[in-house]
Amino acid sequence: MTAHATRHATQDQATHDHDRTGKTVDTEAESAPPADGERMRRWRMVLGADSAESTGCTLTGQDVAMDGALNALYGGGGGKKPGGRGGGGRSAGLGASAPSVARWLGDIRTYFPSSVVQVMQRDAIDRLGLSALLLEPEMLEAVEADVHLVGTLLSLNKAMPETTKETARAVVRKVVDDLEKRLESRTRATLTGALDRSARISRPRHRDIDWDRTIRANLKNYLTIPGTDGGPDTGTVVPERLIGYGRASQSVKKDVILCIDQSGSMAASVVYASVFGAVLASMRTLDTRLVVFDTAVVDLTDQLDDPVDVLFGTQLGGGTDINRALAYCQSKITRPADTVVVLISDLYEGGIRDEMLKRVAAMKASGVQFVTLLALSDEGAPAYDHEHAAALGALGAPAFACTPDLFPDIMAAAIEKRPLPVPDKETGS
Repeated sequence: MTAHATRHATQDQATHDHDRTGKTVDTEAESAPPADGERMRRWRMVLGADSAESTGCTLTGQDVAMDGALNALYGGGGGKKPGGRGGGGRSAGLGASAPSVARWLGDIRTYFPSSVVQVMQRDAIDRLGLSALLLEPEMLEAVEADVHLVGTLLSLNKAMPETTKETARAVVRKVVDDLEKRLESRTRATLTGALDRSARISRPRHRDIDWDRTIRANLKNYLTIPGTDGGPDTGTVVPERLIGYGRASQSVKKDVILCIDQSGSMAASVVYASVFGAVLASMRTLDTRLVVFDTAVVDLTDQLDDPVDVLFGTQLGGGTDINRALAYCQSKITRPADTVVVLISDLYEGGIRDEMLKRVAAMKASGVQFVTLLALSDEGAPAYDHEHAAALGALGAPAFACTPDLFPDIMAAAIEKRPLPVPDKETGS
């Protein structure tokens, strides 16, 4: 992640440069090789102040400010921390330096694009112990909001002073609104089509006929018609039974239960799942329930009209008892054949493993469509309990990571009782 920030800051270094943390950076130039002077300037920006003598390059103008912002986060030696402290060791607890940190945040937003700013913010939180400073309103107002920041705010929710909570809610609201704009229309379109197709009728109007299923259902009625004038025989299928798509109605067609692990490692998944939960709850043909759990189980269904309320109803961190959460979800199932249960968890179970697996097997045997997502985020391959994932796969409930863009397709397949479009066939094995 730091590599990306450095690459954008220095505008394409030589291939396989090294950043200040010692990581290899793939920075293949997109244009003709730079002149020697420009090349040295770029190396100086990548390697930091300690390289000034070896590169023979002195920075000027905006390069000095950009280098200072980078050095505050990634530098050592004489570099200043965002809070104004000297370089020595990297220690947490910057105390009352929120104004300095806020100024640093303003600087990086001036010099770097939004995607890089988000990376540097996360690095600052992790490397310099800035979590406590997020409790300051002026700090929150300076931050570039993203899913990871929301996760940090939620983890600090209980310690947050009242004077800061409204500012924090405004930050979370902005991220949630952006996510809803990105995800809602496709989710509605995909699931509405799936719901219509799952409600097939036997006397459809011509435009509503599902010809593929109708032909397959009537293959036994295939007739051979002799050819005329010595021509080849032909055949036809007599459709005694027509199968069609049901028209959308106002009645509830499917029950959906989102069961979300709220342990600290699942922060991004909690954010995305809460947004999706609100979108699903707004669809009249779905009856959506949202349950979060650690060692306790909390039903947040009555807050689904506002995903921000859902998020502030979670408590990131703590242990995990998947078995207890599934027991609660199982108790709420009244129409197994029309129910989809989505477990979002890294499967690090702190409860009774065998009981958890028995519950999943029982739900599937009753007709429930059971989906296990190891993560619901854009963060790449997650850490998860491979043994539990393999056990669920053996039950016919493969566990895999899912991006937000893929989630509507996963839900559509579950609603239609089709094989799930697992992105990586080996993930749950």
